[in-house]
Amino acid sequence: MAAPTSATGQVPPYPYDSDDNAHYASIIPPEPNAASARSSADRSPETRPQVPAPAEKHGKLAGTADTRQEYKLVTFAPGDPDDPKNWSKAYKWYITMVVAVTCFVVAFCSSVVTSDVGGVQESFGVSHEAALVPISVFVVGFGVGPMIFAPLSEVFGRRIIYGSTLLLAVIFIIPCAVSKNIGTLIVCRTIDGIAFSAPMTLVGGTLADLWRNEERGVPMAAFSAAPFIGPAIGPLIGGFLSDAAGWRWLYWIQLIFSFVVWVLITFTVPETYAPTILAARAKRLRKETGDNGHVTEAELDPRPLKERMGVFMIRPFQLLFRELIVLLISLYMSVLYGLLYMFFVAYPIIFEVRKGYSSGITGLMFIPIAVGVVLSAACSPWVNKHYLTLVAKHGGKPPAEVRLIPMMLSCWFIPIGMFIFAWSSYPHLTWVGPCLAGLPVGFGFIFLYNAANNYLVDSYQHQAASALAAKTFIRSFWGAGVVLFTEQMYDRMGDQWASTFLAFLALACCAIPFLFWRYGARIRSRSKYAFGGDDDHMDSDVEKANAREHHDMEDLRQARSYVSNP
Repeated sequence: MAAPTSATGQVPPYPYDSDDNAHYASIIPPEPNAASARSSADRSPETRPQVPAPAEKHGKLAGTADTRQEYKLVTFAPGDPDDPKNWSKAYKWYITMVVAVTCFVVAFCSSVVTSDVGGVQESFGVSHEAALVPISVFVVGFGVGPMIFAPLSEVFGRRIIYGSTLLLAVIFIIPCAVSKNIGTLIVCRTIDGIAFSAPMTLVGGTLADLWRNEERGVPMAAFSAAPFIGPAIGPLIGGFLSDAAGWRWLYWIQLIFSFVVWVLITFTVPETYAPTILAARAKRLRKETGDNGHVTEAELDPRPLKERMGVFMIRPFQLLFRELIVLLISLYMSVLYGLLYMFFVAYPIIFEVRKGYSSGITGLMFIPIAVGVVLSAACSPWVNKHYLTLVAKHGGKPPAEVRLIPMMLSCWFIPIGMFIFAWSSYPHLTWVGPCLAGLPVGFGFIFLYNAANNYLVDSYQHQAASALAAKTFIRSFWGAGVVLFTEQMYDRMGDQWASTFLAFLALACCAIPFLFWRYGARIRSRSKYAFGGDDDHMDSDVEKANAREHHDMEDLRQARSYVSNP
């Protein structure tokens, strides 16, 4: 049965699973008559109706020489046991917790070394700024890695990326722990940052693979807290550990935790990415039947890997510098990310240098941040429920700006916490004020990050992955940079005014969601890249529709790699 072709002679872009676009749905072209019509449930669980080859394919697909043969599309049938969404809830929860713990460990590794910067400085005889560089380059890796691993996961699947990158990270922790000079530490931490970015990049996609939209609220809330709790717990554990055993044990503890999650995710978590699962099924069918016509929709994409990788790496920068929404949201998230990493330098200044506390006691001061994060995560299901009411109110098509409501409410918590931290941090005052200031800051983080991610996805649906990649890239470099100048800022401005400056910066950013609440729709209507914008460079309406829908689904799948990445 041949699918209808477009005016260009190509097979039109295929529909995706309306559930969440996480994997391909079956192609059911119009039936010629009622007698031949039947439901998808009656078809084979292995294959779907036949479709013609794209005109550009010249015997390159699955070793096929005849470009005019009809392909048998391999998809999931309703209730298919190989579909990750049909796995048992207990198994899906196990996978969810494994990947969430992996994210926690990665975030923990980024911050635990901040507990004893002085130890590195003394061991290698370098300046304090040089001793901070291993922290910065690790965060830089968080921005660079997703540009590579996200598109690779679309080709090779999630499991192989998880396993290979975590193994690489585990291996390069060892030279950090036994390093004899600062150069070794910097190089190996850079590699670790890039390698560790892969799990953080892919976890959102894994959850989208496993859970349907209506089921995903609680699992996503459980995951979203992990990357923020990790940086808060890192200094807590690291402070006492460095006091007892020295700074090298801050790396040995990373090695232990990372090795455990590598074993769990490599040997107990299966492949969850539907196109990869279906590609394996199609390969098996071709081998068993000798019929090279068994294909998946991913294999019908005529673009080579080089072209897809190129688009994915260039487009984020186009959006960053041409789209006001992407630029301002990215700057806002960069400020927040910078505040988080500034705390790793500011807390030791306030509690160790000014108040004379040990590294372990200073680590305890991060607990309110973790508590705030947990409380925020606990509220996430209610936020999602409120959004669903807005979806129903707008007939299933709410404007992207409704995603800004949690952002407009929670943005105030960050400057409030910073003002409290600033003016309660005098050496002669109790520790309670600056310690509890972390509670509203931690509470605001998840609301702001999730709302910002969702707003970018809704505003740039067909460019969602690129928009989120731009945000991840710029915020990681800013987070890495602030670590290097925070101490000088506090020395020159004074503790109170340095923190107050950051509070005013966060307060100024509060205007951003209100700006887009009022003018966002107007900005998007004039945008070349925003969802619903004009594609002036297309020559015909047919080409516009075909190209847009094809690339829409490509980027929406890639966006799963970023949307939950804090």
